[in-house]
Amino acid sequence: MSRVWSFCTMLRDDGVGYGDYLEQLTYLIFLKMADEYARPPYRRDVGIPDELNWQSLKKLKGAELEAHYIEVLRGLGTRPGMLGQVFAKAQNKIQDPAKLARLIEMIDGADWVMMGADVKGDIYEGLLEKNAEDTKSGAGQYFTPRALIRAMVECVRPEPGKTIADPACGTGGFFLAAYDFLTREYQLDRAQKEFLKHETFFGNEIVANTRRLCLMNMLLHGIGEMEGESPISPADALIAPPPRTFDYVLANPPFGRKSSMTFTNEEGEQESEELTYNRQDFWAATSNKQLNFVQHIRAMLKTTGRAAVVVPDNVLFEGGAGEVVRRKLLASTDLHTILRLPTGIFYAQGVKANVLFFDNRPASPEAQTKEVWFYDYRTNVHHTLKKKPMTYEHLGEFIRCYNPLNPHEREETWSAENPEGRWRRFTYEELVARDKASLDVFWLKDKSLTDLENLPEPDDLAEEIIDSLEAGLGNFREVLAELQG
Repeated sequence: MSRVWSFCTMLRDDGVGYGDYLEQLTYLIFLKMADEYARPPYRRDVGIPDELNWQSLKKLKGAELEAHYIEVLRGLGTRPGMLGQVFAKAQNKIQDPAKLARLIEMIDGADWVMMGADVKGDIYEGLLEKNAEDTKSGAGQYFTPRALIRAMVECVRPEPGKTIADPACGTGGFFLAAYDFLTREYQLDRAQKEFLKHETFFGNEIVANTRRLCLMNMLLHGIGEMEGESPISPADALIAPPPRTFDYVLANPPFGRKSSMTFTNEEGEQESEELTYNRQDFWAATSNKQLNFVQHIRAMLKTTGRAAVVVPDNVLFEGGAGEVVRRKLLASTDLHTILRLPTGIFYAQGVKANVLFFDNRPASPEAQTKEVWFYDYRTNVHHTLKKKPMTYEHLGEFIRCYNPLNPHEREETWSAENPEGRWRRFTYEELVARDKASLDVFWLKDKSLTDLENLPEPDDLAEEIIDSLEAGLGNFREVLAELQG
């Protein structure tokens, strides 16, 4: 499908970005697949009226095509269920009707339903990654590095017949990695395959365009159906307690610490207001979005549920509500593992993040965490998105140390004899005795401070400095915003 890529390049010359191209591809591939399903041997009705279907677009050209395409998008956006979600707030971003006609012709030339899920899924994932690289669009914040997602799924090892949720699912990366894992690791029977396709995955995504990309990504990979209800809710997950609980939650909630709501004031100007979610099931009321997501994810889990969630450093050390949440998390769940991630792996610059792995437990007077295993993959690790991106293989040692099949047989690589070991255990008592029960734990020496002979490459150093400055600037902006009320 090199044509998909070459057409993308041609549209970029016209000023159409990857994101806009992806949107239009999504609308048109959906319509083409619905058209294929309407014919033998399927004869399925996806709910698209004849006057708005694929055939109605194919026969038009020029200004007529452009006008009708706009009508199709507007009409389908008002439909219920999956259809309405895919076409919600849809707009035509291709201003040249000749290019639109060529795009329709290109999509018409392929049989999308019959095409292997891996082929069409890879095409779409490739475009999503390209879109994330386009830093100006801000799409990177919805795209978690796929190597990290795969490693998290390998550690959690979801089982067939169980539910998987993500309260901020972006373009659906965790769902696809879990789907791939389940189909690769297990010989699924017919009932398990049905459950996997229709009843396994549930998510929230409040941004209409990102939600649309997620739904299409899932459909192209063989998850869900074109008709019926959408498994991805447009609701803000944090507003209310979860309506149901799940076996697994895999998530990378959005970066940016403050929850806020934008509204128009009496003068017609845009204002934003900090949001504090007053939920009875939360341990602490705070406007810190990250701490709210940690609390919400714990609430989403069944008493036997397990979670792996990406959080920025502030969740590990912040006082006030942060300390309350950490102490409660250590007491009420088994927070058994923390992976410290390097900088330079996210499309959003300056992010210092970690992965928390915790298992929920029934209510008990005793603390449920006995020990926390830390893997420091940050100190003396240098990754950049372009020159040295983090791969799944880079996380291989962490997965071996995590020991997903026998986590009770873990062995530290750190010791007095091997102070360079990245895998180290701390007891519950040691951690809660620390100032503010901080989980911001380091023990490795930063070689760049002592070993002047073996400094990283100048461009790596420059990127690290930029990352640190970006992170610092972000913090200063938040301080300034608070000072200004």
